[in-house]
Amino acid sequence: MKRDHLHPASGASPPGMVRLALMKAVPEKWDLSGNFELFRALFEGVRARGVDLFVTPECWLDGYAAADAASTKARLQGIAQDLDRSEFLTAAAQLAAQHRTAICFGFTSLEEGRTYNAAGLWDGRGERLGVYHKTHLQNHDLQFSPGKELPVYATPWGPLGIMICADRRWPEVARALRLQGAKLILNPSYGMHHEENEWWMRTRGYENQCFIAFAHPKVAFIVAPDGNLEGKLDDEAPGLLLCDLDLTRARDDNHLRDRRPELYGIITEPR
Repeated sequence: MKRDHLHPASGASPPGMVRLALMKAVPEKWDLSGNFELFRALFEGVRARGVDLFVTPECWLDGYAAADAASTKARLQGIAQDLDRSEFLTAAAQLAAQHRTAICFGFTSLEEGRTYNAAGLWDGRGERLGVYHKTHLQNHDLQFSPGKELPVYATPWGPLGIMICADRRWPEVARALRLQGAKLILNPSYGMHHEENEWWMRTRGYENQCFIAFAHPKVAFIVAPDGNLEGKLDDEAPGLLLCDLDLTRARDDNHLRDRRPELYGIITEPR
């Protein structure tokens, strides 16, 4: 599918509209400086495109080093970023402010002695709206501490949620974000990107009547509230999927309105 699905650039997007850029590129494990510079180059390349929100893949900064067979908890902690003292996170915030473009940036964070698989969200003024921690950990992710919240962030375009990679396997994650009002769910990822994954994500969008943006080193795509693809980029070269989304298309009727939550109690019971 074509890379761009855009209206003519016209400055700030109108209410409910967001111009989204999903980054598709393969990072180098442990190479923080090199990965950041590739991010910077792709980010600065959208300077004249009127992008509102730029999204990287999962753990972009360190190249998802936790998946390296040579990774240990101690080594991973050595490249984890302090939220307030990291030169890379400071630079990302400065880029966001300079270009008036919000950024969802994947990295490994170090907070109160714990290491997290994190996605930070900075607004177009360079202010940090929050940091989401991956909640569902498997295999190599056990070097991280698990996140304990599924927050939704207020943005100029509408409520926005984040789930990282494997979080998408559990339908409760997307549903919890949607029930908090999220009209757009970002899914920075590094793992599976096969055809079955695309169908899973299309199901998540359809059952929650919202947009889902999947940003992976090998593929980027956006699912619309009806489960169809809004755009997709899957060629070999580093690049960006740019797409305009009208978040008013995320509706609360049908699947949301007709739920029967009184029947679903077993979902939250420990097993």
